[in-house]
Amino acid sequence: MRMRPTLSWTPTEDLPPGTTDLRPVADALSTGGVLVLSGAGISTESGIPDYRGEGGSLSRHTPMTYQEFTASGPARRRYWARSHLGWRTFGSARPNAGHRAVAAFGRHGLLSGLITQNVDGLHQAAGSEGVVELHGSLDRVVCLSCGAFSPRRELAVRLQEANAGFEPVAAGINPDGDADLTDEQVGDFRVLPCTSCGGILKPDVVFFGEAVPPQRIEYCRRLVRDAASLLVLGSSLTVMSGLRFVRQAVQAGKPVLIVNRDPTRGDRHALTRVALPLGTALTTVAHRLDIPVDGRAARPTR
Repeated sequence: MRMRPTLSWTPTEDLPPGTTDLRPVADALSTGGVLVLSGAGISTESGIPDYRGEGGSLSRHTPMTYQEFTASGPARRRYWARSHLGWRTFGSARPNAGHRAVAAFGRHGLLSGLITQNVDGLHQAAGSEGVVELHGSLDRVVCLSCGAFSPRRELAVRLQEANAGFEPVAAGINPDGDADLTDEQVGDFRVLPCTSCGGILKPDVVFFGEAVPPQRIEYCRRLVRDAASLLVLGSSLTVMSGLRFVRQAVQAGKPVLIVNRDPTRGDRHALTRVALPLGTALTTVAHRLDIPVDGRAARPTR
């Protein structure tokens, strides 16, 4: 039986209520040096559901764990069938107003860095540069045997050729690009090996139960040390991969601001939590700072 990862968080204390007052966020950005930490919530307006918000995918979907993927051939077949279908849907997503606003803040020199927990590439598609992909990217594939990297689009072509006629209708798409399919829909989907050594291929993303590379964590810690403040966008901060940077900022005396509609695990550390949709909130802040937000920098993600 598959074990469900520990992914939920329930508040054990009274948390400060959310607000609609955007002035602290605008003030922090106006002084510059803001490090952004983004989560799945910033991509929901692009049609990619988050994990834990209202209607979040965890209510119907158990993400693949690293341990299950590496230990089980049937699990890999299930994952690649679902991911192959999800990749096509995922690739049609486009940056929304929240992504474009973050890119505009960067172009105007207000950000010291951008760390994203997302694997969808939408920040880059909106024009943001120097994005640190904390959990990797679905754009790349890595061989677990020889370590070779390759573009996901190349594997997608190979899988399409090897599984002609594979056209099931998914019940939904998830933040990790994994489509919801039944075992019957997965059927005998053919999984392909590394073209260099015949090893097991895995998307270059950090699965649940897998550690973020330590050098990537240390680089993010340096970004926190160099920042004037930390702005969290669309993350519940349930897992330690993001929460650790909030705690670091607080310990260093740096203000933490959160824009997320639902309570987060970092609320008690934050100067404020703005409970507004990301696109609306960030576009409003940009207008207050006389920063234009448009779609000219947007490009397809695939």
